[in-house]
Amino acid sequence: MDQMSASALLASPLAHLDLVGLAGILVWHLIPRQRSATRLVVQIGFFAVMTAILLRSNVSPFILDGHRTAEDSGLIVVSARLLWWVHLAWALIGFVRIYLVLERLPREARLLQDLVVGTVYLGVALSILAFVFGIPIGTLVATSGVIAIILGLALQNTLGDVFSGIAMTLGRPFAIGDWIVLSDGTEGRVVESTWRSTHLLTGSNNIVVLPNSFLAGLGLTNVSRPDETHSVSLIMRVAPTRMPAIIADVMQSALLSSESTLKEPPPTVALRGLDATALEIELNFRVASPAQRTKAKNEVLDLVYRHCKAAGLLLALPANAVIAPQDLPTEETARPPQVSPAELIEAMPIFAALTQEEKRALADTAATRGYRKGDVIVREGDALSSLMIVRAGVVLMRRGGSEVGRLAPGDFFGETGLLAGMGEACTLEALTRVTVYEIDQAAFGPLIENRPALAEDLAHRLSARVEKAQAHAGEGLAHGRGHHFFLGAIQTVFRKRAAS
Repeated sequence: MDQMSASALLASPLAHLDLVGLAGILVWHLIPRQRSATRLVVQIGFFAVMTAILLRSNVSPFILDGHRTAEDSGLIVVSARLLWWVHLAWALIGFVRIYLVLERLPREARLLQDLVVGTVYLGVALSILAFVFGIPIGTLVATSGVIAIILGLALQNTLGDVFSGIAMTLGRPFAIGDWIVLSDGTEGRVVESTWRSTHLLTGSNNIVVLPNSFLAGLGLTNVSRPDETHSVSLIMRVAPTRMPAIIADVMQSALLSSESTLKEPPPTVALRGLDATALEIELNFRVASPAQRTKAKNEVLDLVYRHCKAAGLLLALPANAVIAPQDLPTEETARPPQVSPAELIEAMPIFAALTQEEKRALADTAATRGYRKGDVIVREGDALSSLMIVRAGVVLMRRGGSEVGRLAPGDFFGETGLLAGMGEACTLEALTRVTVYEIDQAAFGPLIENRPALAEDLAHRLSARVEKAQAHAGEGLAHGRGHHFFLGAIQTVFRKRAAS
């Protein structure tokens, strides 16, 4: 009798359903966590098989019947229904996760996923109590409602953060990685979004934790949308010693020579006001990301100073400065200091080893040359026999047809050809009207002959400059082109010149 009961039990479809359900749990746990898609397919597949077995057995998981002919048979029915409901919950959660994967929703969608998962588990738990164990859930729900009210009052702030987080997840005002600015002045990049709070990484490399309810009540600007580019404005005050159109052209040249600002859309210069003390100018430009603002501002301010000095413009006094009208500079009375070759040579690190007398001797030999907009000063690979110091204007540097940099007043080029006989690494083109001071090899010959140690100093500085330029361009220093290479090249160039 016991053998017949065991055989009948093993032949029961509901027993097969129990085995399939337990096998599904085992297989699901054996699959590595990294293969999440395979896990989801296994969940849904086993649930479909269990549903087919349940329907073939004419057992409804939604109807609490009296199918308990024997104790063992009743236990099989209860376990079969229980496993079916558990697999139903897993299958529904699997569908939710597949949807999130296929839709490529951002990481903060996990809040929505957690909410759906919690709702599914709660619904399945109540269904198991009602349809598997026959427990009346009406009274249970009513009692839990009173408890929920009490907990809601006690956890009002926490629940406010949670529901604010859900609202922001559905509205999606920002994503992980976006740079946002709040109406209270807080700004930073979103690095994490949880049920209760949002974490911002500020420009000073600090993490600011903001409760979601607080964040939801503030005005928010998403700087990363529609893209990461960020607009920057600078207000400048220049003494009105020249016509406003000329001053605006100088400011435009300063913006054109910047390497930290975006070229599209092009930077603009707006004249905001004019009085006896100053011409007020607004410089507008864009940077690739908010993190580049400080670097771009520093560069633009430096370039404005250099271009103003090259053009003979004076910066205006502060608006609140007290000055007599007769002391204000005008176009007739202003005498700004002119930029001389000696001043530019003094500021060049490559000639720091020279004495003051040697620097003045070089400056005395400097000749002035001018280029029109669009003129090619030197092509890539050609060697210049003179040092060129930019006096005014903007020089464009191209390599292989691509722009790699820009030169402004005070920058120089041609030192590799002058000292080492090497060709230029870039094609240099006048982006605006350009004026340069030119110093040829004849001026350096006597210096190298009278002080041989100078060649070694220049080789050190030339090697460091070329290495820095190549590192900035993402290249390594060419093999053998270190200090000794440049020293030998300098000695060879000037030895040949002395012999000729």
